[in-house]
Amino acid sequence: MRAIVQESYGSADVLHVAYMPRPDIGEKEVLVRVRAAGLDRGTWHLTTGLPYALRMVYGIRSPKNPVPGLDVAGTVAAVGPAVTRFAVGDDVFGFAKGPFAEFAAAREDRLARKPVNLSFEQAAVVPVSASTALQALRAARPLTQGQRVLVLGASGGVGSYAVQLAKAEGAEVTGVCSTTKLDLVRSLGADQVIDYTRQDFADGTEHYDLIMDIAGNPALARLRRALTPTGTAVITGGEEGGSWTGSMDRQLRAMILSPFIRQRLTMVMGNQNAADLEHLRGLIEAGTLTPVIDRTYTLDQVPEAMRYLDAGNARGKIVITIIPV
Repeated sequence: MRAIVQESYGSADVLHVAYMPRPDIGEKEVLVRVRAAGLDRGTWHLTTGLPYALRMVYGIRSPKNPVPGLDVAGTVAAVGPAVTRFAVGDDVFGFAKGPFAEFAAAREDRLARKPVNLSFEQAAVVPVSASTALQALRAARPLTQGQRVLVLGASGGVGSYAVQLAKAEGAEVTGVCSTTKLDLVRSLGADQVIDYTRQDFADGTEHYDLIMDIAGNPALARLRRALTPTGTAVITGGEEGGSWTGSMDRQLRAMILSPFIRQRLTMVMGNQNAADLEHLRGLIEAGTLTPVIDRTYTLDQVPEAMRYLDAGNARGKIVITIIPV
């Protein structure tokens, strides 16, 4: 099969097309004929090997799995002997091992049937980002009608889902993004938008019951300044910090501080499971949740797609088409 391969950590230049054996599957795994794959910030981290702490899990000198990617949408090509939820020919979406290839292996409990109203490209950009947004909202405990929610990074992959999910819960949502993305965040349903190049969300004029800090890096003091006295801040991601731990030190400091204050500071790392995928499928088929795709690239263009993501210009999600529908 054709696949994107990396033999070392580095910039997008380490990615190239090569021929690889089709992956073997275990008893509870599915072989997916990949139709499309999503590009997320986590894949960028695993490509660069930054922060260095990631290498303790994914490979010290080079990635244990040379084929990158995680988001997948495609058709079941084979099933392991213990698989009960899927059969050959089923259209699925979810989390796979290295879906930047024509075939990828995936655990049965990390897949769901593709939403009937989505293309493969649309379905491929749901799993990582929408699951993270859903879990971040749950970490804040149930919202009540009219609560005020602030989404930092509202125009990105996770943020675009977070805005929609919070609105579906009846919240009053404010999205924070750059000038060129204000229209996108409004179109997602945000009640107010803040252009971070012109206005500071933590200037003390507004206070929020929940802040979803997605891939941002504001100091904890600024998050607290924008919260109500008993509000909650959920931190997920973060693109700054040291080379060794990245933004994790800020998240850990938040968890340590939280028990000693009235406000609640917590974090979400993202959990891969079929139950969340099924829940998201229901929201999508009901018209409550819609993927936002900025650009589509082919398998050969993955390095170009990675550079575009790294530049921070993406509005919503980036999709890689493996086999055109």
